[in-house]
Amino acid sequence: MKNAQQGFTLIELMIVVAIIGILASMAMSAYQTYAIRAQVSEGLNLAAPLKQAVASFNIDRGAFPVDNADAAVEPPGSYVGNYVTSLSIAGPVITITYGNDANAQIAGQTVTLTAVRNAGSISWTCASGGVIPVTYMPGACR
Repeated sequence: MKNAQQGFTLIELMIVVAIIGILASMAMSAYQTYAIRAQVSEGLNLAAPLKQAVASFNIDRGAFPVDNADAAVEPPGSYVGNYVTSLSIAGPVITITYGNDANAQIAGQTVTLTAVRNAGSISWTCASGGVIPVTYMPGACR
């Protein structure tokens, strides 16, 4: 009597499901890192007008503004995004505070942009004080 194989065994199906589960868990981890990095980037994008204001103030007056009002920009709470709750200026430092719908890894944390004078131009350094892991920081801040 000839016995023809019909379909897959239970063990074979379980192995395939296990492999798919492992691949899915790896993909979710990579996606979460990407999503948090995008949330941090929103703050850097929102800070662009403040960077311009600080640079202009410095060029015009030779010093850095004391606060948002001194730089002639809106108050800190006026700069709100999906993941950012405020942007504030204190001298050469712009502080980005995360909240709202931000991931729990960065909610309540800050990233600072610090202006550095370089022979007639201004460059910016980005830091989180080590609170936000480097893997979540955009390429410009690593």
